[in-house]
Amino acid sequence: MLKEIIIAIESYFKAHQFIREHKLWRWIIIPGILYMILFMTGMYFFLGSSNTAVNYFSNVIGIDHWLQEQKNPLLNFLFVMGNIMVRLLLVFFYFSLFKFMFLIVGSPLFAYLSEKTESILENRDYPFSFKQLLKDILRGIRLAVRNMLWQTVYTISILILSFVPIVGWVSPMLSLFSECYYYGFSMVDYSCERRKLSPADSIKFITDHKGLAIGNGLLFYAMHAIPVIGWILAPSYAVVAATLSVRQLENK
Repeated sequence: MLKEIIIAIESYFKAHQFIREHKLWRWIIIPGILYMILFMTGMYFFLGSSNTAVNYFSNVIGIDHWLQEQKNPLLNFLFVMGNIMVRLLLVFFYFSLFKFMFLIVGSPLFAYLSEKTESILENRDYPFSFKQLLKDILRGIRLAVRNMLWQTVYTISILILSFVPIVGWVSPMLSLFSECYYYGFSMVDYSCERRKLSPADSIKFITDHKGLAIGNGLLFYAMHAIPVIGWILAPSYAVVAATLSVRQLENK
């Protein structure tokens, strides 16, 4: 799996060269700007609402008053750490819902960009078919909903784990890898669909090569550390990189 993660990460650098060489910027910038606007708007409202929710439940439970009565530095430290873990998980959970919404809305463009990348690699054209495009959109929506349900189950389980002192500190890392896997899953599936794999076969392929999905999602999230530029480039770079990584895996 580690080797496949490395392949997926290297594919992002290859994707940058590929996009420059074949002048695909218009397919990168336009959806990227839309993604950035949605991302910034969503994060603004979410951060405010999440703080309100955490503070509300803390007051209802009465944990702050109880900690003041105990006057125990260790308990205060554990509560602060737990509070941080819960807030991080809420951010990841929001990102998960936002991600799936964007994948559903952007599925036509992502499917086209993946197909465009493969057509350049194979030096042949894929004839446009509205019927096939509609089929790709419906497939993308079904898999996005399926992945969203599974990831929600995992997120709730990880959220419960986060309340366990010390052990729960690993919960944000578990949530991050879950996020990376399910985002990369959607990116890799565009290549699977073009190879006429059924949704069940695609799930099996990605499960067997989960390193490709995790590595793809990992770089996607890492690019968010670069404000504005990273937010604009991340979605479409992930599509091109996933297409290149699947090709590289096949060639090996």
